Amino acid sequence: MSSMITRWDPFRELTQLQDRMDRLFRDTYTGSGREESLEQGSFVPAVDVYEDEHNITLKLEVPGIDPKDMDIRLENNTLSVRGERKLEKEEKQENFHRIERRYGSFVRTFSLPNTVDGDKIQANYDNGVLKITLSKKAEAKPKQIQIGVGSQGLQKTIEAKGTGKAA
Repeated sequence: MSSMITRWDPFRELTQLQDRMDRLFRDTYTGSGREESLEQGSFVPAVDVYEDEHNITLKLEVPGIDPKDMDIRLENNTLSVRGERKLEKEEKQENFHRIERRYGSFVRTFSLPNTVDGDKIQANYDNGVLKITLSKKAEAKPKQIQIGVGSQGLQKTIEAKGTGKAA
């Protein structure tokens, strides 16, 4: 039996839980498995969350939503994205034969780690995708530590400690 080390990603587990809850409410309140209707369902945009050494990035699929109809706020390490996809006003609902696209208001909230710099958040909307880039604080970024080679590296460290001077 081989053991494998897996990196724990709290966002992945949070996203999986969010997807399960979304599916539960969507199936319960939109009549999944029952006779189809033309009622408007809830709209919950899909999101990808990924991280590198400098940023945490969220990409939300929000096609057909005007950026001025979206609101992004950061409060107490919680990022909230609100918006609304509206049914086109020039088309009357009684003329539709089928409505499969989701319309309505949505709110997505994300708990952020303390490593996010709240003053360095950028949002960009392109081709129906809202990209939110959250910069990490400088102290949260990985730092490379130099390794001394041989006895000279160790000797410099000992001298610096003994004299109170930096090596």
